[in-house]
Amino acid sequence: MIWQNDGVTTTASERPVRARAAHLGPERRRPQVLDAARAVALRDGVGAVTIGSVADELGVTRPVVYSCFGHRVEMVDALLERDGRALLDSLISALHQSGGTDDPERAFINGFRAFLAVVAQQAEPWRLIVGSDPDPAVVELFREARAIIRREVTSWIGPAMHRWWQTEDLDGKLPVLVDLFMASCESAADTLLKGRVRWTVDELGEFVGRAVHRMFRDA
Repeated sequence: MIWQNDGVTTTASERPVRARAAHLGPERRRPQVLDAARAVALRDGVGAVTIGSVADELGVTRPVVYSCFGHRVEMVDALLERDGRALLDSLISALHQSGGTDDPERAFINGFRAFLAVVAQQAEPWRLIVGSDPDPAVVELFREARAIIRREVTSWIGPAMHRWWQTEDLDGKLPVLVDLFMASCESAADTLLKGRVRWTVDELGEFVGRAVHRMFRDA
């Protein structure tokens, strides 16, 4: 076959051809496709995740991506489910690491250090779910995850404050304190990932943990 391009004739053998992707079954290829979808989402926004953009990111043809996902919505849903679920499970596990001590200040420090360690280890999922553009799919997932974490935080902070400080009017104060706690978590994660100040996970976890402990102690 012959093409004309700006007056220059080329043959099929001279046309640039995309390298054939290594043959992998859909199950083995799917994680690679989702990783590429995440890269596109972080760089250009979730709205930019399409079959074509992910194929370009991977350096494969569209049929390769279609063999894994029938359309972009299915692919985006799978990405958010995978990354969101793994991140949520890790964050809940980190929250429970604040227990096991009778020292309230140490409990807050341990909790924030564990939380920030998860953020550092799963920085890309965190940016996708928490720091992404306001795509409706991301917003809804973030709300659901935040509601689950809020319930977990409330379930251990309430009894701990009663045990440690016999806080007066705890029922009235607790919702506000939980909001402040979660805002502190998100702010600490933002500080760690953006690197505005050079912190290690342990240093930042101790600093924020001590500050939040004082706020709860004095409530």
